[in-house]
Amino acid sequence: MTHVIYNTATTLSGYIADADNSLDWLFVVDQPEDNSFGEFLEGIGALVMGATTYEWVYAHEGLGEHPEKWHASYADRPTFVFTTRDLPVPDGLNITLVRGPVDDHFGDVAAAAGTGSVWVVGGGDLAGQFYDAGRLNEIRLSIAPVTLESGAPVLPRRIEADALHLTSAHAEGQFVEAHYEVRYPRL
Repeated sequence: MTHVIYNTATTLSGYIADADNSLDWLFVVDQPEDNSFGEFLEGIGALVMGATTYEWVYAHEGLGEHPEKWHASYADRPTFVFTTRDLPVPDGLNITLVRGPVDDHFGDVAAAAGTGSVWVVGGGDLAGQFYDAGRLNEIRLSIAPVTLESGAPVLPRRIEADALHLTSAHAEGQFVEAHYEVRYPRL
């Protein structure tokens, strides 16, 4: 069975992006020197992200002019962007735009991941859609020492404590890393 992980950074106030859908707040925080992200990425076979997340990465990295920057971050892992609109995709990148519910595309996402896990890069609503479909297995939060008044919530769903089991929490530089196993309560 394909393992799906929502791994994201969040503020103390529970936002993954500010009101302008920017992640600039994240890059002013000192990044940990001994960061486990590389190890995490080694286990990833495919990525999924929402349109807003993709648009931010596209603009922030200047992918229209520098598609090679995608490879520096994500290598050539298959990426599925869930969207309701047309988005630019630079030639040579393994990015597929998809429309519709998670279950309509999960078979293709799982096949693309092979033996690796699927990383839900963002946003929070897409992670919530994976949860709603019973497909989300793990949540990894990097909690930054930043607060925002508003923005995109980390998970805009009501998910009760019986569905989230804390498996680890530790400091990593200025961040608190919290990992949760997602359990689906029996109805």
